[in-house]
Amino acid sequence: MNLKFLKLKNFRLHKNSSIEFSDNLNYILGGNGQGKTSILEAVYYISTTKSYIASSDYEAVSFSENFFDIDAEIRDLTENKIKLTYNALSNKKEISLNNKNVYSAASIIGQFPIVIITQSDYKITLGAPADRRKFIDSIISQASETYLNLLLEYQKTLRQRSSLLNQIKETNNSDLFKQLDVWTETLVSRGAEIVKHRLKFVKLFNEYITICYRKIMNDAEKPIIKYSFNNCEDEDKVESVFIEELQKLREQELRRATNLVGPHRDDFLFYVNDYELKSFGSQGQNKTYQIALKFGQFFFLKDVLGKTPIFLMDDVFGELDSFRAKKISEYLNDIGQAFITLTDFANFTHLNKSANDKIIKVAQGNVSYA
Repeated sequence: MNLKFLKLKNFRLHKNSSIEFSDNLNYILGGNGQGKTSILEAVYYISTTKSYIASSDYEAVSFSENFFDIDAEIRDLTENKIKLTYNALSNKKEISLNNKNVYSAASIIGQFPIVIITQSDYKITLGAPADRRKFIDSIISQASETYLNLLLEYQKTLRQRSSLLNQIKETNNSDLFKQLDVWTETLVSRGAEIVKHRLKFVKLFNEYITICYRKIMNDAEKPIIKYSFNNCEDEDKVESVFIEELQKLREQELRRATNLVGPHRDDFLFYVNDYELKSFGSQGQNKTYQIALKFGQFFFLKDVLGKTPIFLMDDVFGELDSFRAKKISEYLNDIGQAFITLTDFANFTHLNKSANDKIIKVAQGNVSYA
């Protein structure tokens, strides 16, 4: 799967940019604040219907304008044309695929799988459990529409149950307990399925992270990801453990009006040579692990979906020492098409550039080719 063409109108600094890409590596060069990262953001939009930078679509609209358009052509076995339009006046986003309107983001996610490496990836290994859950959930959701729908249903259940817990706390209305029991059953049903998906995923994904880490560090270190639900790794026992924990914490949930049990509170633990990375890993080990996770995500999605994901790297090489940068540059040969933003090439002589790669320069939202 290759992204052939991208057209941006009123998208941040890009008033009217048309960009053609190579099927190999695409180096996007530009100073800070010139619009190079906006190109990656637009690519991310067409794959996920949202930004990886901004919390609001409005932030991506060019100054003094009231809408933006993103048009793209992605070639797989067939040619796919995607158009995404956001109107700031109505705060409405419209998406079409091959001239047919798409009304749900879930219908797009996984169609054009995407992997992105950014400077904020440090949160995956060093941040809060929510950062690791978000990363893992994003991979499984692109690979499985069933899992994505489970997550959406589970989030809805959490909101409903939380609202009931608050009402019970405020009113002490005994009639609400029957409703709570119904939502608790749904919580266990949906939550247990999420846990089972995660257990299966981690078991399989450990093979990918091991291979990808080895590509960068040879056999010097061995990574592993661990996940359990309340110390349970047996899929057949997840529901019973879930129910047991809910019963144990029932009074606390009622007193605090909070959902205290479920996969929304789980964590994924990363290890290198049996040492927990977050507590004992060096800065270099954390960075290597983060990048290996993203390469693992790429090859996992490629195998599961039978499609080659779009691969983005946003100003990452400047953070790496020359050894890791060289290894990762070599690894990009196994990726195929990729999009890499850089400030310039002056300090990146270790990058492997071929005649088939493309250099795209960006200055104040204007695009040219070297």
